[in-house]
Amino acid sequence: MFRSVARSAAGKHLLRRGYATESVPDRKVAVLGAAGGIGQPLALLMKLNPLVSRLALYDIANTPGVAADVNHVNTRSEVAGYVGEDQLKQALEGCDVVIIPAGVPRKPGMTRDDLFNINAGIVKGLCAAIAKYCPNALVNMISNPVNSTVPIAAEVFKKAGTYDEKKLFGVTTLDVVRAKTFYAGKAKANVADVNVPVVGGHAGITILPLFSQATPKANLPEEDIKALTKRTQDGGTEVVEAKAGKGSATLSMAYAGAIFADACLKGLNGVPDVVECSFVQSTVTELPFFASKVRLGKNGVEEVMGLGPLSDYEQAVTSVAIGVFTLAASSIGFAVVNRIAIP
Repeated sequence: MFRSVARSAAGKHLLRRGYATESVPDRKVAVLGAAGGIGQPLALLMKLNPLVSRLALYDIANTPGVAADVNHVNTRSEVAGYVGEDQLKQALEGCDVVIIPAGVPRKPGMTRDDLFNINAGIVKGLCAAIAKYCPNALVNMISNPVNSTVPIAAEVFKKAGTYDEKKLFGVTTLDVVRAKTFYAGKAKANVADVNVPVVGGHAGITILPLFSQATPKANLPEEDIKALTKRTQDGGTEVVEAKAGKGSATLSMAYAGAIFADACLKGLNGVPDVVECSFVQSTVTELPFFASKVRLGKNGVEEVMGLGPLSDYEQAVTSVAIGVFTLAASSIGFAVVNRIAIP
């Protein structure tokens, strides 16, 4: 069934930005963890997206209030709030895209690995429900550490017999957003015209912005490239420290999550040449999961694109990142088998 996009001021603005055409199919999107620091602004941004016809907001508490608040925004989608495990089925049934920002945020002194024990269990439960109630949905994993939660989600789906590597995404868009912003400032370019692919993973030195492939070309000296790479890798820590223990990157992450979800919806709707970077299963490297440019389509991943030409510096940091992933793989596997107890 198709509906016309609401002609609200917000809808017109999004149309001008190329988010939608005049007529789009009905799409249901769920945000799991919608009452949290990322979930609330993400819920608002998805309400503003005219590609969304139904928006399901789920959390363990406070979701009806968030849904009532967001539902007053005069855009196309109908919003419903769901609370607790007994309402998870209602939230998920019929979903085309499920976005998962659920979990605890990173605090000062906490590494992404410290998040693993808590967030892995949350992700396991939510993915088990997705496998049961909307196994064909595209799953956008925001919950950190993404380098670990995506493989965990894959194992849950495999155990349930519903795994489709084309439909599971680790959302690394925030790294791209940061790289674009930092590069534009250094290159004195219009940030709206900047594009920087970011590959690898979503933690520290596994984040690999490919500034040699950035457009527009700026020919920055190597010391600037190294500094931009380091700042992109440390972007999350920069925010955590700036908030002095009172939060992590929530607003920018919500924005990045909305950008990637929009790309998924465009792909589902048949918009051609939708390309974003994402942490997905691939053969781009010897690693089972790796972030690279991905072409999105009606089935999720249509093509995982190669890394392209790398500078000597980028080749070196990529080798280091692959080594970090390899070292982490055995501990992740141990945790999946022994601590999370996937049935």
